[in-house]
Amino acid sequence: MSYDGRVYANEAMTLDRIGTQDSPHPLETAFEQWLTFATGRHTWISVKGPTLRGLASARRRGSRLAWEIDCLIDAERNDDAVLLSLLDQVTEAAGRSGALRVFVRLPAGSHIEEATSRCGFGAYARERVFGVETASVEVRRQAAEPLRRREKADTYRLFQLYNDVVPDHVRRFEAMTLSEWTAVQERMGRTAQYVLERDGRIDGWLRLAGDGDIGRFGVLGRPGALEELIDAGLMKLANRQRAYTLVPDYQPDVARLLEVRGFAPGDEYSAMSRRTVRPAKVTQKAPAIARTTLV
Repeated sequence: MSYDGRVYANEAMTLDRIGTQDSPHPLETAFEQWLTFATGRHTWISVKGPTLRGLASARRRGSRLAWEIDCLIDAERNDDAVLLSLLDQVTEAAGRSGALRVFVRLPAGSHIEEATSRCGFGAYARERVFGVETASVEVRRQAAEPLRRREKADTYRLFQLYNDVVPDHVRRFEAMTLSEWTAVQERMGRTAQYVLERDGRIDGWLRLAGDGDIGRFGVLGRPGALEELIDAGLMKLANRQRAYTLVPDYQPDVARLLEVRGFAPGDEYSAMSRRTVRPAKVTQKAPAIARTTLV
């Protein structure tokens, strides 16, 4: 969005856009993003006369129970009321549609993160982008045990892995039940998924997606599986020019292993969520206790 000779950036970052900032054709990427608005998005704008002051758009994540804001533009930096109004409208619409939470990822420490937190969004993790030229990476070792494709029957065991690996304070903001966890899964594009299984237990989960010269991957695993997952991901993305992943602050071992392989840390983001419904105490009737009095 631009007017008066200024260009206003989309502050919201989604998983399927990681790495596009380093694209050799940023303008082409921006136009492509706007031209895809018609598919599965809800959009709100704030105007004052002929001036467009702000824009927000949201889409579903894994199911209707979770929405994510994929575009957030604030052209009125001196008036947070515009941004707060847009966020309230997104949350209200998500609640009417049956969503339990709305998610957004914003530049860490930015003005827009601070303003969003005043609108009821809580930050639950800091995430940093790591990127590398795939040609410069030397894979340390091949996975000792081959990965296999994820199957539908793996869903509950992957949820168990999530509960074992992700801290409780993050899960409270993200997902506490199987249905919530299924709903919050983010899009990476056309994704291939693999699991690392040992002794009937899933120890690791690898997701991969390609977008032209860019490859994206995500890993979730127990400490002993992380190195194998990362190397397997790099081998499968060797035909891409660059590889990117997003690492939350509660996975320091992943960040360390990536840096050893030549990944460079990039932008840092704040993952935030807001409930669309407010828990309420329900009055419950207590059964009357009959007492017999003997005279």
